[in-house]
Amino acid sequence: MGKRFKTKYPGVYYILSSPINGKKERIYYIRYRKNGKLIEEKVGKHYQDNITPAKASGIRAQKIVGKKLSNSERRKKALEQEKKEKDKYTINKLWIEYSMNRAHGKSLNTDKGRYEKYIKPVFGRKEPQELIKLDVDRVRIKLSKKLAPQTVKHVLNLLTWIINYGVKNNLCPGVSFRIQKPSVNNEKTEDLNPEQLERLLQSIKTDPNKEVGNMMLMALYTGLRRGEMFKLKWKDVNLERRFIFLRDTKSGQDQKIPINDMAAGLLKSFTRRKKSPYVFPGKNGDIRKSTGMAAKRIRDNAELPKDFRPLHGLRHVYASMLASSGKVDMYVLQKLMTHKSPKMTQRYAHLRDDALKSGASQIDEIFKQKEVPKDNVVNLNRG
Repeated sequence: MGKRFKTKYPGVYYILSSPINGKKERIYYIRYRKNGKLIEEKVGKHYQDNITPAKASGIRAQKIVGKKLSNSERRKKALEQEKKEKDKYTINKLWIEYSMNRAHGKSLNTDKGRYEKYIKPVFGRKEPQELIKLDVDRVRIKLSKKLAPQTVKHVLNLLTWIINYGVKNNLCPGVSFRIQKPSVNNEKTEDLNPEQLERLLQSIKTDPNKEVGNMMLMALYTGLRRGEMFKLKWKDVNLERRFIFLRDTKSGQDQKIPINDMAAGLLKSFTRRKKSPYVFPGKNGDIRKSTGMAAKRIRDNAELPKDFRPLHGLRHVYASMLASSGKVDMYVLQKLMTHKSPKMTQRYAHLRDDALKSGASQIDEIFKQKEVPKDNVVNLNRG
């Protein structure tokens, strides 16, 4: 440190800086005692920081009475705050932990997209205990104006799962309220009558996009989900043992489903692309992202309802046909549909009940034709 120059203010002095452009500048320091300890610290420069002896003296007085922290106290507090921020589990930090350690069911990319677009901008820097019900309700209402109720529910479910992960693993406290989700009627079960199904099969046959047509047939023959067909690789198709192995399914577990004769014939008829590992490859043999306009065109040419979902709807048709046959019980149907719980399969239960009732009613027709003689009726009141 250079030569010290006193000022008229007690405990305030300055030194001269090295020349800059031929000029020297005063650098002010203060000295004071706090809790019996002598403290000497820099206050600032005359021109650069607009510090005068009077200002330096005022800062010194504030630090003596504790209105301002000393430089060392300020640095210590900053380090403590930095450590606290580092140790703080914000929604952003919880998302990273959750996404790295969760059991991957449905595509992680889907959840990542929802998180980045809808959750991170609003709640990313906050800790769960900082969230208030009003803020979450505002997000729910805002999203409901532009997204389907089911999508809004997915977003808020993801927020709930992230927070619950943190609470379960003792990383943070949870929220003090229940996160409200929109009510969703997801019991929609598409079905086709014989005439509609015949028109659809004819539309698939005549459409130029054979690969999308084959995907629609595969959904009808096996009940595979759209995403499952997109990800399906030849290495997971065993035509010899008649099984398809499904990885990373919606239920969160790997599954396998049997290949029936129609599905086997369809798979054998494909011209396999040697350069792609996928059964239904997308552009350049990579994983498929969509069916483009082909699936909707096939649906429209078959004159099906506009709200009929070309692939997911055929999954429902597959399940409905099995249930209405009366030959497949609900447990088997659940396994074929790879439903996680029996509740998801119950939407088809009435079809099976109708088939059973229809079968039972055949006895009425049989006895009507037989016309049982009155003499053969046993009178239980006779002694």
